[in-house]
Amino acid sequence: MRGSVWLYRLYDIAQEIDLVQAEELLAAEKPVWRLRLSRVRPKALEFKNPPVTVELEGRPFRAGKWEFSTAPISRLYDFGVLSIVIKLLLPDDFGYDELRELAIQTSEFERFEPAFAGYRDSIIKAVRPAIAGEGLTGFAEDFVVFYFDSWPKDWDPVPLLLSEPGPVSQEMRRETLRNHFSYGEDSSVITWDGALICDPAGSTDIPDLLEFANAQLLELRYYDNVLDREVAAMYDAIEEAGRGGYRRLRKYRNIMRRLMELVVEVTEITERVQNALKVTEDVFYARVYVAALKTFRLQEWLKSIDRKVEVIERCYAMLSDELVTHRFLILEAAIVLLIAFEIILWLWTLK
Repeated sequence: MRGSVWLYRLYDIAQEIDLVQAEELLAAEKPVWRLRLSRVRPKALEFKNPPVTVELEGRPFRAGKWEFSTAPISRLYDFGVLSIVIKLLLPDDFGYDELRELAIQTSEFERFEPAFAGYRDSIIKAVRPAIAGEGLTGFAEDFVVFYFDSWPKDWDPVPLLLSEPGPVSQEMRRETLRNHFSYGEDSSVITWDGALICDPAGSTDIPDLLEFANAQLLELRYYDNVLDREVAAMYDAIEEAGRGGYRRLRKYRNIMRRLMELVVEVTEITERVQNALKVTEDVFYARVYVAALKTFRLQEWLKSIDRKVEVIERCYAMLSDELVTHRFLILEAAIVLLIAFEIILWLWTLK
């Protein structure tokens, strides 16, 4: 039995990454390729702009009492996400009890941040000319995949996926195994922050799909946070502008311009994130991908973003009504003044 444990760390590093330029920059020193799933026809699964994958230098990785050989890779997504995947290559005699202990060790991702950050910083430095709106936002996602070419029937996957040293209730066991998929001899179980994949053929299609879904989740989380800040700032700006006397209308116009720019930016990026991958013909991968999106709760994040955009649009409409009302008042005052001026002129001619 050959096995490995894949540790994923995804970072939001930019607003956008030019993948063509990034590919050219990285190819000068490292093996580089575009993501493509091996078991489907190209038209059955459509990447709008396939992420760029680069092979990294393997370094010894210590987790608990073990030190593992590694096969790390990195992947760049055009919507500004960088992923680092450190694959821990398990010895052939690695037993179940050891694997269970390793699962607990690897669940504490913060302990391994220096290893991930080293790879991250080197990639950012290499592709900096291809990055637009550069800047680490502090948003990150973690994920772990237990990957084997065969899985002994007496090995229980649930404690591994939960990183749980103690007994697990039947209810929790059913919930953990709810997203279980198999196609032929391969088998996959997907949870919120981990997955167990058994594939005798060695295909990485399922882990790649799960990574893509995590990248989408990370970007939606980031923009939901952006909207939180902007909505709070918007209320403060409107309150301050209301105390500005005759200058408040100019401030209202500035706020409206900022709100529309924000709505356009967020709408554009959420559309790009949602449409970055489309499973069109392959029913099995469609089921896996949809289950991953549901497990990661992407729809909840999208609904949260939509609600905040609606709040911003209502505020925009309110400010717009305020400006229109003010224009009508000015127009009415101008008409009254013109009528009064005409009357004065008429009375003057009567003298």
